[in-house]
Amino acid sequence: MARTPIHLWIVGILALFWNAGGAMDYVMTRFEAAGYMAAQPPERLAMLNDAPTWFGVTWAVGVWFSVIGSLLLLLRSRFAGPAFALSLLGLIGSSIYTYVIAEGGRMVAAAGAGAVAFTIAIPVVIVLLWVYARAMTRRGVLR
Repeated sequence: MARTPIHLWIVGILALFWNAGGAMDYVMTRFEAAGYMAAQPPERLAMLNDAPTWFGVTWAVGVWFSVIGSLLLLLRSRFAGPAFALSLLGLIGSSIYTYVIAEGGRMVAAAGAGAVAFTIAIPVVIVLLWVYARAMTRRGVLR
């Protein structure tokens, strides 16, 4: 087994913090936390209220497998890569509803450049984490 490089701990901790943000959004939204929901744009609330069940499933898969992948990375498990791949599939599914069916792309664009950048960053980060986990598995760091 290969020695654990310091960058694994750095990437793993940063990934966990990044994905904890998505988990917090998911939990606060699903439990309809009053203060959190009051801060949401009306378009997002309408989109969530009209969302089909499959959207909720794909959103959950995207969020929770990212968190699981981050934890598996820190545990040096070779299953981190597949977890990030499942997260990416969940993100693709939820994005199809959000940006194609529900036309949430207009909502994001109306929210400004920061929202657009964040929307682009999410899949980029997941793909990079998936690639990183696969590379660490090939090098024998993840077992």
